[in-house]
Amino acid sequence: MTLTKRAPHQILFFMTLLWAGSPAHADSSPGSGAMPRPQPGPDWRVSVREFARQHFRHPAWGYSHSARIHALALELAAEDGVDLDQDVMFAAAFLHDVAAFPPWADPKLDHADEAARIVEGLLAGTGFPMEQIEEVGSAIRTHMYDRDPVGPEARYLHDADALDWLGSIGAARILSLVDANGGPPDGPAAIAMLEANLARVPPRVLTPAGRSRVDARRAELQSFIDSLRRQTDDLRNL
Repeated sequence: MTLTKRAPHQILFFMTLLWAGSPAHADSSPGSGAMPRPQPGPDWRVSVREFARQHFRHPAWGYSHSARIHALALELAAEDGVDLDQDVMFAAAFLHDVAAFPPWADPKLDHADEAARIVEGLLAGTGFPMEQIEEVGSAIRTHMYDRDPVGPEARYLHDADALDWLGSIGAARILSLVDANGGPPDGPAAIAMLEANLARVPPRVLTPAGRSRVDARRAELQSFIDSLRRQTDDLRNL
């Protein structure tokens, strides 16, 4: 299988369509037709976290992915001695994939660009400090590994998201996409996706702390692929 430069975006588009038709997620779009959004409360972070937990359900880029890269971004920045705006980082991490899910997803649009466009409307009135909304949108817009982030929050979100395509978690995320009924992606296609990530993601990790983790995660993922190929000659039926 030949993958284009934006392979993860293509995977995201495919799985967004699949998830939109999933009965488990079909009730996420309210009957009134109004877009759901985080609700005002004493702590906007609690509202945003609960919003993500309720609406972002997917084995590869759901709530746990958002929570994981938020924690990793903070860890990387602390290791580099970089101060991040905690409000910007939290909002960007938990909402960066919102446009991968119905009812916000639009298959004609890039999910990062669309999420950056709608995030102001999602956060308005929640208590988020709206003078920081431009930085949130910028971080979301450039979170994919093949984009060029500007500003500390954008860089550390970008690198945390990139690292999540590597290592054991990267393998688990891609293999979770394999269709048990034999449809795309099948086993060989998933392995091709992992190999594409091995080649394309590591050079795009930009921060010192992020780069310090690349070799270990790359080796871990490569070892998994090598072991898998040694242990089965039937990748179509993993």
